[in-house]
Amino acid sequence: MKRRSLLTCVTMLMVCGLLVADDEKAPEIPPKKGKSETIKLFNGKDLKGWEGRSDLWSVKEGVIVAKNTDPIAVSTYLLTERKFSDFRLTCQAKLVESEMHSGIAIWGKKFEKDAEKMSYRGHLVMFPSGWGMYDLFRREGLKVDGEPAKKVGKQHDWNDLEILAQGNRVRFVVNGHLVVDWRDPKPEYVEEGPIGLQLHSNTVPQEIHFKDLVLTTFPEDKLMTLKSEK
Repeated sequence: MKRRSLLTCVTMLMVCGLLVADDEKAPEIPPKKGKSETIKLFNGKDLKGWEGRSDLWSVKEGVIVAKNTDPIAVSTYLLTERKFSDFRLTCQAKLVESEMHSGIAIWGKKFEKDAEKMSYRGHLVMFPSGWGMYDLFRREGLKVDGEPAKKVGKQHDWNDLEILAQGNRVRFVVNGHLVVDWRDPKPEYVEEGPIGLQLHSNTVPQEIHFKDLVLTTFPEDKLMTLKSEK
């Protein structure tokens, strides 16, 4: 009787939509094919090839600087003019001021939210503070564990980052350690889009630096910055 009662309860929960599987099985979408080329996204001198708010984004001493002093109501982005689907992106990033996370947005599009014309709808690979991934203006939090990155990431120093995006799969390497290997269970949300650097909404001053942004289109299936684990 107890077993039957338990099965009845489980069935009722499933019908009511209260019992949900922990993980939705993601299909394995293969990498797209195309011309492979390596591009310096940032020339070290100015923001040619990018679009964003000039009051918040600048270049100083070979570094892209995101900085605000007044509150930001909606997260804003510096976006590449070119769009990408399958790529490897390597860069260095540093949170200088505030404890709010930043991130690199991929597989989406420029999105106007309220009065902010330079926001983004799509996937966000976050660092540091709240490591993990997020789906901006759609599903919100994604089932990606940020704990592995917290163990190897640096809060207020330069982090070496590598994002390998192929098909519906994202791999993220931080300071030589693989911290994310995730496939999107909804591949219809994966689209060609600009790369976006995030300055998060906040009520306090912030400053984030980016440099050495190099992207390879349609790369080989290999993590270039991964250290051998002993």
